[in-house]
Amino acid sequence: MTSSSLRVLAVTAMFLAGTQPAWSADYPTKAIKIVVPYAAGGSTDTLARVVAEKLGKRLGQAVVVDNKPGASEQIAITSVTKAAPDGYTLLLSTLSGLAVNPGLYGSRIQYNPQKDLAPIVLAATVPSVVVVHPSVPAKNMKELGAYLKSKPGEVSYASAGAGTPSHLGMEYYKKQNGFDPVHVPYKGGAPALNEVMGGQVQLMMALVPEAMPMVKGGRLRALAVTTTKRLSTYPDLPTVSESGGKDFDMTFWYAFMAPAGTPPEIVTKLNQEIDGILAEKDVKAKLDEMNLDVVGGAPSKVTDLIKTDSAKWKKVIDDANIKVD
Repeated sequence: MTSSSLRVLAVTAMFLAGTQPAWSADYPTKAIKIVVPYAAGGSTDTLARVVAEKLGKRLGQAVVVDNKPGASEQIAITSVTKAAPDGYTLLLSTLSGLAVNPGLYGSRIQYNPQKDLAPIVLAATVPSVVVVHPSVPAKNMKELGAYLKSKPGEVSYASAGAGTPSHLGMEYYKKQNGFDPVHVPYKGGAPALNEVMGGQVQLMMALVPEAMPMVKGGRLRALAVTTTKRLSTYPDLPTVSESGGKDFDMTFWYAFMAPAGTPPEIVTKLNQEIDGILAEKDVKAKLDEMNLDVVGGAPSKVTDLIKTDSAKWKKVIDDANIKVD
């Protein structure tokens, strides 16, 4: 019998005896790494660092953030799926990497979020807002719809890039209402918003944290938020659904994950600790400043969300015939 077979038998025997293997009971005994699929400074990175600092104190071990940007989160996610499932390599990913990429890239991606990763906790959500250049003669979504219908193919909308939520959200809205604004993709949300502010493009469905400072400065006009309920921070802004959007929902989210096969005891421990961190007043205050809504809860929330959003956005991608290089 091989040494690996003997180890499997030993671990099985411990579970049958009602005990846990040392690597689970003693976890953690060394530093933990949280892989982030974006560069330092963005909302994903900031969220990871807020949690990492608190988690390190709770667990008594260093928790470091490892930024691996590029390829629409694929580099970071693939690296985590190949890591040892021992609880020492974690991932903070988003709607894009976990629910959009499979439908967008198909067989070209090297991971399956529903098979290669173990959910830990749904950390937070962030809404988007429909904004227009002040020259657009629309004060609400109904007026925007009338404007788009009066100028078929003449109005353009910006996005942070092909296949990003700002692109898919507008395609979803177009499909629901039969409008036909022209898509103009950019390399990120900031340059896209700059073009809308400059009037080169007329509108955008942008993340609230990125767009609202420009709205407050009078450089953009906000028409509606993309969540199913109004935001407590901007209660006067209606939802797209209130304006005839037919149960429209475009909510960006962040989730902590681990490699598939990570022991359930470790996943449970991490879930409890991170869930507790998200409930701390100073953490909630920090995330409120970023316009992130804390979620938390059981890992099953992530499982369900990945499944439903994957199907939802795959249909949008197929209906709009969205292709990426």
